[in-house]
Amino acid sequence: MRTATESPHNPTMKGHQVGSEIIDFYSSTFDEAARLSSTGYGELELLRTQELLRRRLPPPPASVLDVGGGPGTHARWLAADGYEVHLVDPVERHLCEARTACDCTTELGDARALSAEDESYDAVLLLGPLYHLQERADRVQALREARRVLRPGAPLAVAAISRHAELIDLAAAGRLTPATTPVIQEVLASGRHSREHGFTTAYFHSVPELQTEVAEAGFTDVRVYGVEGPTWTVLKGIAVHTGTSLTGSPLVASALVAARIAESDPALIPASSHLMAFARAPGA
Repeated sequence: MRTATESPHNPTMKGHQVGSEIIDFYSSTFDEAARLSSTGYGELELLRTQELLRRRLPPPPASVLDVGGGPGTHARWLAADGYEVHLVDPVERHLCEARTACDCTTELGDARALSAEDESYDAVLLLGPLYHLQERADRVQALREARRVLRPGAPLAVAAISRHAELIDLAAAGRLTPATTPVIQEVLASGRHSREHGFTTAYFHSVPELQTEVAEAGFTDVRVYGVEGPTWTVLKGIAVHTGTSLTGSPLVASALVAARIAESDPALIPASSHLMAFARAPGA
């Protein structure tokens, strides 16, 4: 097993501060380590993320930089697949959990100012940072940093929350009311989410916007997929209203098939809770 290491704040992070409300949310309010294993809709997201990444990543033992990798949910299975994984995250709690759970190295850091050398990784994952960068310039900077550390022609995988996710989520949970409508309308209009409805400061993407930002950062061959597909809300609604997790159920298996069918359908991609864009660094 590789020795897990942690680096202190990199001096290049100066001027890039992750909001304290985001750090507090993941440090003391929300258990990210359990998010993809405790419910059927979380399991669906995990299974789809795995199959999308396995389809596009180079074969192991490639080096993977997992930026915003949280408690190591994806680093764990990537390392088990044989990849050399280095995880970067701004939340100390996540790094502690990742060091316990994963055969990977870890580092406290910010997606907008990576410590890695130029052209030093075979693949980069950004499966969380864009969620919490409300300013377009910050999102593009994080993407440009990913391009900087990728070898020529190497793949990027970047996740985003769909612009329509909160609308669909609240409706499935029975929490969409006239009182919540103005907040939802603001998110749909601007993508900017404040600290309402149990989540922290965030940004929700449209499909064209995600494509444009990745391309603006200098990547080529940009393609966006829907992760969970259009039936994840069935799993969410049943879980909320019955208290049943549904993990391992036939409903998850059926939703997985639906997600595969709908993943590239322009009309259905936005119905997923999460979007995933794949692209390549220029060159080779």
